[in-house]
Amino acid sequence: MIRIRFISADGGAERVVEAQPGTRLLDVAQADGQPLEGTCEGAMACSTCHVHLIGGDIDKLPPPSEEEEDMLDFAAGANRQSRLSCQIKLTADMTSLDVKMPRGVVDMSR
Repeated sequence: MIRIRFISADGGAERVVEAQPGTRLLDVAQADGQPLEGTCEGAMACSTCHVHLIGGDIDKLPPPSEEEEDMLDFAAGANRQSRLSCQIKLTADMTSLDVKMPRGVVDMSR
């Protein structure tokens, strides 16, 4: 199991959940009630699943693809820690991942 720590945009709230290797980070976040819409369901046609990866085993993830980087250009508050959670697949060699919600996240599905 992989420990995922979700941190609110203001840093005031944290939740820790466990996830199975092979799971997409977006699916873990949505199952936990995090404010990520994921409108395109992983097709990289939006940036509504944008997160900041701030710690844990981020060095074990492959770098973002050129397509992901292009889509991050549309994400509010994007920085060097930004990734699309729909493109993050948790792997068996990971033990933890720290994920911060960016400011300005709006989940229109709620």
